[in-house]
Amino acid sequence: MSEFKRLYKPLLEQAVWSPPTMFEQRCQIGDWLLDTTSLSRRFQQHCRMLSVELVEQTDIPHDALSAQEQQLLPQSGCLLRKVVLKGDGVPWLLGRTLIPHSTLTDEEQDLAQLGEMPLGLRVFQGEQAHRDALAIAQVGEGLWARRSRLWLNEKPMLVSEVFLADAPLYRSKDTWK
Repeated sequence: MSEFKRLYKPLLEQAVWSPPTMFEQRCQIGDWLLDTTSLSRRFQQHCRMLSVELVEQTDIPHDALSAQEQQLLPQSGCLLRKVVLKGDGVPWLLGRTLIPHSTLTDEEQDLAQLGEMPLGLRVFQGEQAHRDALAIAQVGEGLWARRSRLWLNEKPMLVSEVFLADAPLYRSKDTWK
C-alpha cells in the first residue's frame, strides 16, 4: 500500500458523519463544505493546473458498503473510485466515489471511464446535476471531510471527500470570523 493510502485511508473509514448544521455559510471552511456546485471547478480557480491521480477503481458488492451507504444508494453493486485531486501537483483532496451499477447506464456509462478526469467536471456539465444528503466530519488533526449524494439525470452516486492540509479552504487566517 502506498504511503499516501496508508496515511489517509483511515480518515474516511473513521469519519463520523453529521448534518452540516454547525456551519455558517459565511465562514470560509463552511463555504467550501456546504458548496453544492462543482468542487473541481472551484479548485481550478486556485491553481494553474488541476490534476487527478487515480488511486483505485474496482467493482464492489452492495453488501460491502456501510449501513449508511446502503441507505443512500440503490441495492446494487458499485464501482468504487478513489482519487487524489492535486492543485499544481500538491495533494488537496482525497475523493472516494461509489457509483451504483444501475447508474452506469445510458448517457452515464462513461462515468466508469473517467480515468484521470475530475468527476465534478463531468457531472456538472449540464443542468441535470444536483447534490443532497450532505454530511460533514472532522477527520484527523484539523482536517475536514464531506459526504454527499450526487444525482446526474436522477441517477445517484455517493461522494466522500477529505480536504487535505494544503487545500485552499484552510488558507485564510480568519477562517472562523
